[in-house]
Amino acid sequence: MRINVLLSSVRILSLCLFAALLARADESANLSKDQILSLVSELKWQTGTITLKDGLAKINLTDDFRFLGNNDARRVLHEVWNNPDQPDILGMIFPKDKGPIDQDNWAVLVSYEDSGYVKDDDAGKINYSDLLKKMQDAAKAADPERVKEGYPTLDLVGWAEPPRYNAETHKLYWAKELKIGGESEDELNYDIRILGRRGVLVLSALGGMDQLPEIDAAVPKILDMVDFQPGNTYAEFDPKIDKVAEYGLATLIAGGALAGAAKLGLFAVFFKWIFAAALALKKALIVVIVAIVAGVKKLWGNLTGRSKTPSNLLPPGSPPQ
Repeated sequence: MRINVLLSSVRILSLCLFAALLARADESANLSKDQILSLVSELKWQTGTITLKDGLAKINLTDDFRFLGNNDARRVLHEVWNNPDQPDILGMIFPKDKGPIDQDNWAVLVSYEDSGYVKDDDAGKINYSDLLKKMQDAAKAADPERVKEGYPTLDLVGWAEPPRYNAETHKLYWAKELKIGGESEDELNYDIRILGRRGVLVLSALGGMDQLPEIDAAVPKILDMVDFQPGNTYAEFDPKIDKVAEYGLATLIAGGALAGAAKLGLFAVFFKWIFAAALALKKALIVVIVAIVAGVKKLWGNLTGRSKTPSNLLPPGSPPQ
């Protein structure tokens, strides 16, 4: 889901868990297990060089990765992972040996924010410890409302990888460790932002904390694979004709809690997180954090019919299993 960090109000309601969908397929109008498996088998995987948005940017995939374009990515997000349709998503990058319903899978959602030229002159001024504290306080302050609406609490534990910005390539990346309710295992949200002349490429790698070493090792490759094309690069900004974004790198980080959809078996419910005046903006920012509520092992149990989704992880109002 695309995020505009300057919106003064955003409300995203709960999404059904894919695991619950499979465990209760006979009670749902959604796809059955067999239909999902059939859909996954028909996905058109792409390799090599991928052109995004009519030449805006390119992905030069190495042999370690493969790509799903707009149509297939939408089908995975909407029909397989049971999230609202996202027509504007550019695609998804998967490791070559992992698919949408494989165990221990992870994926990188790719989208573009036509937000304008983001100045990076605050890069050396950001106190990331202070920024993290403000983000944590905002998440905690929103807990009562989340609980009232039937969702578990959400804690931003800390940086899994602190923010890093390369001033030469204009690429920013960081990772957050999240704890959802009483879950014993913390979860991971790994974000990449690539600055361009008129906007930002948004990449979000979604997985569990136990996958941090694997994803962390893949990030340098991903950073090298994706970039804007001539005519759209950061260096080609023309102040006479191009607009400037109303925020800098700090807001990209604080507002980048989610740039993508919920992940199969890992990202099941979007939560509201009100980010109040943390970056000296005149209006409060509503930032959406992805909530990770079930591991892929639980998903596999549902695929084989050996487990059920705990009732406390189902969306509000769901009937007992």
